[in-house]
Amino acid sequence: MKKVVFAAVGAVGALVLGLLLVVAAVLGMTMSFEQPRSNLAKVPEEFRRWIAKAAAACEHPEVSESLLAAQLKQESGFRTGQVMSPAGAGGPAQFLAGTYETYGRDEDGNGVSSRFDTGDAVMAQGRMMCSLVGQAKKSGYPGGPVALALAGYNAGWGAVQQYSGVPPYAETQNYVKVITASQKDFESGGEDVQLVASGGGTNGAALKRAAGRLGTPYAYGGGTPGGPSRGFCDGANGYRDGRCLASQTVGFDCSSLTQYAYWPSLQLPRTAAAQYGATSDRPVSRDRLEPGDLMFWSRDGSQSGIYHVALYAGGDRVLHAPRTGRDVEIVDIADAMPAREYMGATRP
Repeated sequence: MKKVVFAAVGAVGALVLGLLLVVAAVLGMTMSFEQPRSNLAKVPEEFRRWIAKAAAACEHPEVSESLLAAQLKQESGFRTGQVMSPAGAGGPAQFLAGTYETYGRDEDGNGVSSRFDTGDAVMAQGRMMCSLVGQAKKSGYPGGPVALALAGYNAGWGAVQQYSGVPPYAETQNYVKVITASQKDFESGGEDVQLVASGGGTNGAALKRAAGRLGTPYAYGGGTPGGPSRGFCDGANGYRDGRCLASQTVGFDCSSLTQYAYWPSLQLPRTAAAQYGATSDRPVSRDRLEPGDLMFWSRDGSQSGIYHVALYAGGDRVLHAPRTGRDVEIVDIADAMPAREYMGATRP
């Protein structure tokens, strides 16, 4: 009896769907059934097309753009160049040399296959994750293909086989937990994307360009109009826990990010104080702020005391590079810097 009922329901459902398609055709409409799209606004620009290409190249839908982005964030924080771990893993996707030989190709066409080249590394990451997800599906081990694949990436598939699931290693279990939890940060529908999409003109374009660097590490003294670069310490800035973090970090500081955002349509000077001086003839009150406006904070209320600049992102939020140890982010204005030190805003 149940089979007959289910068959009838299925037939009715098919008939309804068919009628909907006919109506859509008559009205000139299209119908599609899509999974939620990824949101790579928090991913540096040089990674985006490679992430999209790597995800598209895998037949397993679990290897999505959001998964690869979350994994890269955990592996290297989207750092590029000669990034090395104490264990000898290198590049944006943190490959051991031997493992990279298996999955690496010269994807960017520069004549060299290298785990330190962004395109080569991301495509190799996607290729390896695709292989691991395939093995996970065939294994029958508990935990799900994504968790098993991530565990295999971190600890090796042999460890997954040894324990018939995610190995009981603290590092591996944390690795799986962090990436699967942060994957949602790279999926569509986020508030940050809605905010940065609201601006138009030169200012709006600057905000959108800066949004392409969300998640990039803060590096005091780092950053150029062309993108992130290694920072430096000056005796007072760039340190964390007593060590010079800036000299080991490729990223932006607050004013290099705003300079990068407006370049080359508007060539702002390098420091926050100089940027205020270059735009102070166009002040903007708090109730008149528009996306892309520059906001400044000063220790003593003077131009010489200005120490921070941020881009207004709409909705009483700012997009900025906050401080050593943090990443480029969008936060409420109240949480950006001390309210008492807010000096004012300008419109470039």
